[in-house]
Amino acid sequence: MRDTAARIRTGTNPKPRAVDEGDTRIHVTLPHLRSFESKARSLSFLPRQPARSVLNGRHASRLRGRGLNFEELRDYLPGDDIRSIDWKVTARTGTPHVRVYTEERDRPTLLVVDQRMSMFFGSVLNMKAVTAAEMAALIAYRILGQDDRLGGIVFGDEQIAEIRPERSRRALNRFLTALADLNGLLRADAANVAPIPMNQVLRSVARIAPRNHLVIILSDFDEIDDETSRLISGIARRNDLIIGLVTDPFADNMPPNQRLVVSDGVLQAEVNTIDRTQHTSLRDMAHGRLAEVLDWQRRYGMPVLPVSTAEETLPQLRRLMGLAPS
Repeated sequence: MRDTAARIRTGTNPKPRAVDEGDTRIHVTLPHLRSFESKARSLSFLPRQPARSVLNGRHASRLRGRGLNFEELRDYLPGDDIRSIDWKVTARTGTPHVRVYTEERDRPTLLVVDQRMSMFFGSVLNMKAVTAAEMAALIAYRILGQDDRLGGIVFGDEQIAEIRPERSRRALNRFLTALADLNGLLRADAANVAPIPMNQVLRSVARIAPRNHLVIILSDFDEIDDETSRLISGIARRNDLIIGLVTDPFADNMPPNQRLVVSDGVLQAEVNTIDRTQHTSLRDMAHGRLAEVLDWQRRYGMPVLPVSTAEETLPQLRRLMGLAPS
């Protein structure tokens, strides 16, 4: 397992066997992810956002952008912003002094993408894993186009690939390769294993992005708890955090009066939605998880971008960012 994870990180993993390899609604390929480069140019993850962008909400949820580096302390000159006056130095010297800052050249971005088996589901158009991968590719190309450093964490049920933020095409290629490789491991007959917990991934995020990063997490957030909320809160306090919540319409429109057979590839179980109690319990469980993630926006002042598997990825992202249809 350790060797496989290392090959995924370095982009030398053999191409995994995938079911319906040619159908990019089920599995993404590296050429498919690279096809989003030109489509990403209209997007922006800089602080200045269109008026209707979800990233341009209340002050607490706006992107703070690149940080500032202290440049020098000098005498006040006519035309300087009085808000930049250093009053302690002014009082000590008896003459007005201002602090001069320059904007950091770039800001590191960490893209975190869930490719676990819970994401290998779709009832209308795409698998959730495909929608997350396409959204990640669009964002990755745009981040590098903004001259910011790009890194990522891509995690499946057993493997996790970490790419440290770099301002290079090499980092982008490693990220897309890891994304395509881990997506290709998803299949209906995969072994039933305990997946990597979201909390473990979030602890890795806190280690790689301790502060002043743009962190974007794309997941369905299956199996979250109080610890997840605490970790999310800490990441949001120290960084700009965006949540891409990937959903499928099946959770909202679970068909009643049917007997559904579900399987993990080894075991099968029958879900009887004719039983109103079972139907209500399943619906409430799905809605409760979504409500918890959406509530993070209110509690921690961060934007949540809900994306659905029922629509093409790019039009949804453009709409969420306040852009006209392409």
